[in-house]
Amino acid sequence: MINSIISQITFVAVLSFFAIGGIGALLLRKHDTFANIWSHFFAILGSLSGLFFVALMASGGDDLSFSLGAFAVPFFSLSFHIDKLSAFFIFIISLISLFCSVYAIGYVKHFYKKYDIGALGFFYNLFILGMLLVVSSSNWLFFLIAWEVMSITSYFLVVYDRNDPQNVKAGFLYLIMTHVGTAFIITAALLLYKFTGSFEFEAIQSGASSIPLSIKNTIFIFTIIGFGTKCGIVPFHIWLPDAHPAAPSHVSALMSGVMIKTGIYMMIRIFFGMLWPVPVWWGLALLVLGSISSLLGVLYALTEHDIKRLLAYHSIENIGIILLGLGGALTFLSLNMLPLALLSLTAALFHTLNHATFKSLLFLGAGSVINQTHTRNIEEYGGLIKYMPYTAFFFLVGSMAISALPPFNGFFSEWLTFQSLFLGIASLSLYEKWIFILAAGSLAFTGGLALACFVKAFGVTFLARPRSSHTSGAKESSLSLRIGMGAMALLCLLFGIGSSHVVVFLESVGKNLAIFKGTASLISSSGQQVVVGNNFGSVSLLFLCICFVFVAGLVFYIVTFVINKNQKIETGATWDCGTDLTGRMEITATGFSRSIVTIFKGILRPSIQHDIEYHDAQSRYLPKSRTITLGVQDVYQSYFYQPLNRMVSLIALRVKSIQSGNTNMYILYIFIALIISLLFVL
Repeated sequence: MINSIISQITFVAVLSFFAIGGIGALLLRKHDTFANIWSHFFAILGSLSGLFFVALMASGGDDLSFSLGAFAVPFFSLSFHIDKLSAFFIFIISLISLFCSVYAIGYVKHFYKKYDIGALGFFYNLFILGMLLVVSSSNWLFFLIAWEVMSITSYFLVVYDRNDPQNVKAGFLYLIMTHVGTAFIITAALLLYKFTGSFEFEAIQSGASSIPLSIKNTIFIFTIIGFGTKCGIVPFHIWLPDAHPAAPSHVSALMSGVMIKTGIYMMIRIFFGMLWPVPVWWGLALLVLGSISSLLGVLYALTEHDIKRLLAYHSIENIGIILLGLGGALTFLSLNMLPLALLSLTAALFHTLNHATFKSLLFLGAGSVINQTHTRNIEEYGGLIKYMPYTAFFFLVGSMAISALPPFNGFFSEWLTFQSLFLGIASLSLYEKWIFILAAGSLAFTGGLALACFVKAFGVTFLARPRSSHTSGAKESSLSLRIGMGAMALLCLLFGIGSSHVVVFLESVGKNLAIFKGTASLISSSGQQVVVGNNFGSVSLLFLCICFVFVAGLVFYIVTFVINKNQKIETGATWDCGTDLTGRMEITATGFSRSIVTIFKGILRPSIQHDIEYHDAQSRYLPKSRTITLGVQDVYQSYFYQPLNRMVSLIALRVKSIQSGNTNMYILYIFIALIISLLFVL
């Protein structure tokens, strides 16, 4: 009882810190430095309190349910229910917000005298507050208010740098797509209310058996569209590559690393609680969507030269990987294979945590580079490792983690996802088996393409020689930026080294769900070794680390004491074939990815544009310069959204003719609509 009261007070304090930080920043808006320090100090304080609250929940072991205030509003209550799943997402939000806030103290200084720092601090704190409310609310109406707070504040953060018309356009697209998704979420909530008679999550879960299967299928589709739009699942992803790059980089890290996971949270809540039992095709559909999202996300990332758009597409890829775990869990659950379902859910939760850390790190690293070079085009970079060695090292750690290279965390969650898919292939019937084979193949393919993409991203950005004047004035970022990036890089390593302990903890999060109570575990941990099933698969972190150190030492020994043993090392100018070495001689990002784009040209539909500049009209055979531009357009945008936009515009023009300006006609329209509504009710 005492622990519950302390937990309630702590959680209210967490929310209060972010509210105070936002309101205070708005009041101090005329003083950039004060507004910056105030807003991020309270964001840091709120994040630390959030981590302390999660520690209290973990030590207490019981769920926390309480309400704030008494409202005479039907169906609505400020009710909270925080179990281990909610606490896990609160942990992610607090952890990433902590280091993004530290990073932001130095980062937002380049906005001084240019934009309103108080407004940035206000929306930043309310954005984090909204995410915390989303994952802790237990009433649909309260949840929808929190969802709207999160969405609207993130919109204002996307358009914060409003002098760039592309940012305003990206924000408008995000606003449209997020509210289209919200419309489907509201419809799903109303259908749940119609058949259960309540907006409370717990009451809906108790009355799930009264919902007809056809209505469940409808709710499933609406849920996928509504929350899938926020997650960036293909084909609802078109806002994400534009909106994430437009926001300030610490906000991009939160949006990509944390915000899109709120959709994953609600999918788990609905599919594994409110709608159970469910048909097997739901899980198979998630597997197919995950396979498509992961493959297309990484393919489009490979074609990108805007560093933040490249990272945004990788968020689509990693959401696809998380869906592979959720799809496997839902499939196993539908077939009453609870231990396998728990394993798949654990893999999905593990990758949710890992993606939050390494993607946030990469966005912070990209922001550090952009802040110094004033461009997002990686073709304009090159040689930045000489000017920004710490940033280069941290970005390398993030690149290795997202490419699933040991000993960093991305390797272990993808390995666990593979194990769950392989167990599905070994134990399911032929029809489901082929879907799992497709999912495992797409995951393997995605891993290889992700590695190629980050070889390009890191190599073109940090290695070789500078390609333009943008790098000439670059210098290492300030201390707060380095602390933020360094802490995230350390987390990528710690979650990898401690993966055996993290997996056991995340499995307990899954077991806390009512449907998994008493489920036997397929995961065992012995020291630094993780074993899945009855020795079906195992991985030893200690062995991997020894191998990594051994190979690195062996390469160093061979190069130093074998190849260069009797050679005198001299430092001199590189042989340049009689010409000066310049950035034009280096491989470009376009050239690096060209072969892969050619292989997948049937999907990516690349276009090539030749621009030739002549000295004059008479010398057309002796051009002054040639430029070849390789362009790739999103096929969903070209063949679905653009035709849909044209159709809606055409219908709007036709409907516009009924707006005659005659009041009597408008009253007639209302009367006809009322008659039709009454007919439907009767």
